[in-house]
Amino acid sequence: MLTLDLPKSALKFVEALPPKQFTQVFKKVLALMKDPEPNDSLGLEGYPFKRVDIGEYRIIYHADKDTLHVEVTGKRNDGDIYRQIRNLVKG
Repeated sequence: MLTLDLPKSALKFVEALPPKQFTQVFKKVLALMKDPEPNDSLGLEGYPFKRVDIGEYRIIYHADKDTLHVEVTGKRNDGDIYRQIRNLVKG
């Protein structure tokens, strides 16, 4: 199983979710730690990240040899999640 690297911003977003959605997102992160390339994972065009959706939420991540790096979590159809990704890549 991979170790988890979760930035404070992603943790803060997840902690603010209602209990049901928190559980769904948390379970998906645990599943990604076991298998970082599930069938429902898609690569983000132009970025070195993958994404998975859980209901109305999205997890943006990448994995290396021993760590799952969750870069961003957010609303699925919210443009803010992609602004955050662009900012990550820029600097």
